Amino acid sequence: MIQRLLSNIQRKLAALGAKGVEFVCYMGSIAIFMGDIAYALVHPPFRIRETIRQTAQIGANSIPIVSLISLFVGIVIALQSAYQMQKMSAEMYIASLVALSMIRELGPVLTALVVAGRSGAAITAEIGTMKVTEQIDALETLATNPINYLVVPRFWALLVSVVVLTVYADFISMVGGYIVGVHKLHISHHMYVKMTFDPLAQSDLRNGLYKSVVFAIIICVISCFEGMRAEEGAEGVGKATTSSVVRSFILIIAADCLLTALMYFIGR
Repeated sequence: MIQRLLSNIQRKLAALGAKGVEFVCYMGSIAIFMGDIAYALVHPPFRIRETIRQTAQIGANSIPIVSLISLFVGIVIALQSAYQMQKMSAEMYIASLVALSMIRELGPVLTALVVAGRSGAAITAEIGTMKVTEQIDALETLATNPINYLVVPRFWALLVSVVVLTVYADFISMVGGYIVGVHKLHISHHMYVKMTFDPLAQSDLRNGLYKSVVFAIIICVISCFEGMRAEEGAEGVGKATTSSVVRSFILIIAADCLLTALMYFIGR
């Protein structure tokens, strides 16, 4: 019985060790991939037209869903905070709560999650399909760097799109809070606008934009990397797409936690 117990422990430790080795290898591959992207970013050719096309596809086409989510989130924050604020006759602080919550945290995070779920999955599926149909091998045969040809335009497109969409989401969420504050809670227009912008500091907007830049890099690296390592067949592309979305979500939340601690707590 003791021998069986020791055997089970040995198998579990071996499985745990295998998972650890797999994780280290994965992170090493990600680091090498990021190095290849950094090298390709500063070396021609620069595919400006493809970058513009990807920006329109990723950014402009994401505006409707970002608008809806941001508007409803702003309304929900205002309604939920109004429930407690009315007990203390502090309804006017709802504007500050909505603005700070969105600009510091929810705006960058929600925008990144939307882009990762919508555009990141599409990027992985597109590159994964090219991988399994040997189109990427054909590019290498023609002496074309796949990183420069496929990844760099999407990198710049994601960087611009996520930053711009984050600012847009912050504004739309404030509009949602304004609708509740002015038309539901009867806060005056001038008071609501004043309480929205007075508590904001340049560091709040700057830190939110820093987060959006980090999130855009995460989305690009994970979605392109998973597409590049997709296995043969439609099932392999599906698994790569699912893995891309899940890992992007996890890394975005983890990065947000780390950046928040660095920006608002450790740095002070």
